[in-house]
Amino acid sequence: MQKKAQMEKLYEKLVNASDAPLFAYRKGNNYVPVIGEGSLDASIVMIGEAPGKKEAMTGKPFCGASGKMLDLLLGHINLKRENIYITNIVKDRPENNRDPKSFEIEWYAPYLRKQLEIIQPKVVVTLGRFSMNFIMKEYGNEEIMPRISEAHGNEYSITLLGNNIAFVPLYHPAFGLYNGSKREVLMKDFEVLRNFL
Repeated sequence: MQKKAQMEKLYEKLVNASDAPLFAYRKGNNYVPVIGEGSLDASIVMIGEAPGKKEAMTGKPFCGASGKMLDLLLGHINLKRENIYITNIVKDRPENNRDPKSFEIEWYAPYLRKQLEIIQPKVVVTLGRFSMNFIMKEYGNEEIMPRISEAHGNEYSITLLGNNIAFVPLYHPAFGLYNGSKREVLMKDFEVLRNFL
């Protein structure tokens, strides 16, 4: 089955998954699940934590304030959004933009696993500590898992589908929204991705 057809099938399954922990909240607010967006042949996959309100209204990942910051960071390294694939670990918006809970991450994880299987990226980039922790536990070495304050902007190796690929944990773009010095940290961290362009 072609990648596009596989991703469409995965999205349809998610739309109809009434057992999803955030399904009732999605339906009650007329939200839609956010499966992801970008090139299915991308060498770089970026994984955030969970959609915000604007994302849940449009079905597009990182389209709110954090998305504008992400676009700025991508522009800083001359990387076009359409040349990467962007998704979240949790595909529905948690109430009031709270952090995703561990059982929610566990429930949505098979969707992310399948997406990585479909795309087969050469680099996985996580945006925030929840996605970093998941990728390190799932595909890396949980025993050496550092805090994001130590890991951000560094390159690690993980095993995906039997292949060793690069893993780069980064702070969530929201980290740089309200503080110029933090924005500089994010920009410097994003420069690591130039090695993979």
